[in-house]
Amino acid sequence: MTTTSPTKTAAPNLPPARHAAPSDKGRGRFKIGAGQQLQGGPFTYIALIVVGLGSIFPLYWTLVAASHDQQRVLDSPPPLIPGGRLWSNLQTAWDQAHLGKAIVNSVIVAGCITVATLFFCTLAGYAFAKMRFRGRGALMTAVIATLTIPPQLSVVPLFMLMSDIGWGGHLESVIFPTLVGAFGVFFMRQYLLEALPYELIEAAKVDGASNIRIVWNVVLPAARPAMMVLGMLTFVQAWNDFFWPFLALNQENPTIQVALGQLSASYTPDQSIVMAGALISTLPLLVVFIVFGKQIVGGIMAGAVKG
Repeated sequence: MTTTSPTKTAAPNLPPARHAAPSDKGRGRFKIGAGQQLQGGPFTYIALIVVGLGSIFPLYWTLVAASHDQQRVLDSPPPLIPGGRLWSNLQTAWDQAHLGKAIVNSVIVAGCITVATLFFCTLAGYAFAKMRFRGRGALMTAVIATLTIPPQLSVVPLFMLMSDIGWGGHLESVIFPTLVGAFGVFFMRQYLLEALPYELIEAAKVDGASNIRIVWNVVLPAARPAMMVLGMLTFVQAWNDFFWPFLALNQENPTIQVALGQLSASYTPDQSIVMAGALISTLPLLVVFIVFGKQIVGGIMAGAVKG
């Protein structure tokens, strides 16, 4: 029996297979590649302009009201263009409320609170994020739970404590109760969980670094972006705090917000003078943001990238 081998048929000349392009579904409306940026349309610019003008208008209105007299400020419609009484109103507010001493006191209070908060919250955040010890979860839960306690509940015992140790009416009564906050501890912990790899800490230990050196050379450089953001938030909060300084301090030794409260304490306060004082109290915050604005924005962007 003779067998015939199967004939080999030539494969047809088919076009090379083309890989299906990945579907654009689910990518959303914007399609960008690596290194590219989203391009906004006219609506984006209009929205940014509206938001920007809305943010600047309160400061502009403060400037306008501070440059007119009381009667002109209360007119209907109110003025929208600055007047010619700005410098005289600023001088009156400065003299009536003793804003020079108040600004110095606020700089001392806000500066001490900010430095202490950054130091203690960074150490506590590092401990809760990267160190293993018994009861870590329970302690962190207790720290977060303190955020739910209204600060008004601690006013009476805190005021009695400050009076008993002789700090009533002194700046120490405002500084020491707020040297560290639960929000700062939680904020630094969450940041260091992602921004600080365990490998860096282990490498430093292998090189023989002590815990203090690890904190100084490893933890603080990694936490600098978050520290800038936390420092800005802490300074602004301490600068604008009114409730506790109003109770703990007196009229002879006020912070800036307590001094501004004295301007509006009369039966018929002069709104132009009050606005002049508010304008003076806002200038230091603007100076801080102008000086440290680049670092603050860089810290916010670094935190967004880590997230």
